[in-house]
Amino acid sequence: MLPRSLYLLEMLSPAAPAGRLAFAFNVPAWSYNLLRPAAFSLSIPGIMADLWDSVLRAVPKKKTSHMKKRHRQMAGKALKDVKSLSTCSGCGQVKRSHVLCPHCVETHPIDIFALAVTDRQVLSASGASSLKVHSTTGADFPLVQSLDGAHKVGCHHVVTNGKGSRAASIGFGGDILVWSCRDDIWSKDEAASINNAKTVDVWAIVLSQDGQYLAGVTQNGHIKVWDLDAKGEEIRDYETKGSFGTCIDLSMDGRLIASGHENGSVYIFSTDTGRMPFSLCGLVNPARAVAFSPGGKLLAAAGDSKVIILYDTSSGEQVANLAGHSAWIMSLSWSHTGEYLLSGSFDGKVKVWSIDTRTCVATHSETEKALWSVKWLPKVGRSEGFATAGANRSISFYREATGG
Repeated sequence: MLPRSLYLLEMLSPAAPAGRLAFAFNVPAWSYNLLRPAAFSLSIPGIMADLWDSVLRAVPKKKTSHMKKRHRQMAGKALKDVKSLSTCSGCGQVKRSHVLCPHCVETHPIDIFALAVTDRQVLSASGASSLKVHSTTGADFPLVQSLDGAHKVGCHHVVTNGKGSRAASIGFGGDILVWSCRDDIWSKDEAASINNAKTVDVWAIVLSQDGQYLAGVTQNGHIKVWDLDAKGEEIRDYETKGSFGTCIDLSMDGRLIASGHENGSVYIFSTDTGRMPFSLCGLVNPARAVAFSPGGKLLAAAGDSKVIILYDTSSGEQVANLAGHSAWIMSLSWSHTGEYLLSGSFDGKVKVWSIDTRTCVATHSETEKALWSVKWLPKVGRSEGFATAGANRSISFYREATGG
């Protein structure tokens, strides 16, 4: 048996098993010096050692203020002087280059509800009494004419024919006015005036490509057609199932008329026979827009269902659904070649759809207010642009229908 002092030394030696604890009693005073180590070392397993190291490093640091972070983010991003200025060719006021003159469009104090496009001009109608005419031949789309006092309580639809020689507008009071254009100047066409006493319940209107016929859908679902060359004589009255008529369109060849209604119904009539070959289904909510493709083979319809439905006009079959809008679709417009379809919605977004791929190829969103009307502009070279208008009380022009 080892002496007590030697036994204690053995337990304190490095060769002793880790974690063993030894108690010694009646140890001489000189041995206390052996129990007082010069440096204390703690043996910790590997996982615990990593955790312990991270705890030691987690030293509280000084918090960076929001102002300091903001200063770092905005370093070098201060507002710069606007140097791209030009003079508006319409009113002579200074404006930003490549941007519509704000002095010209501020004359629309209320929502712009409709746009009509010719090969040289864009007509706009709003809740105000005047119609405005912008030129599309200039780079800044100047205001070239104002038809003051056209509709006393405002206008909600304005349409033109393909040649841009005749236009028609209808106000909130039910009055329909016919306009003619000579040398890019518009004036009332008194020879083609319509008896407004019989048009009080007409809501949406459309002109034939040659400008001879005007068609309108009424609040009780009827479709009426007038011959403007015969002093506005009514020549047709197509009857539907009586739901409020919200939109109407006429094919470019004049053979078909389509109307959309509050109950979601869409009807197609033949102008040759006067019969209704198709009563189309698919929209369970109110229809807001119908539009024939340039060749007349397809009909696009959309509204509160937030989906654009394409119909085959020869069979009435539903051939495609274009989904992507998150709000009511208020307006539709086909490109001149029929390759693209333009749509504007209540949430301010405008989308360009490829008919070949059945997909959205561009989305533009410069406003959060409703877009009441979207229209393709005349094709210049290889580029196709379009115009939009709505509750922001201004007209936006897009040069290219790509990107985004």
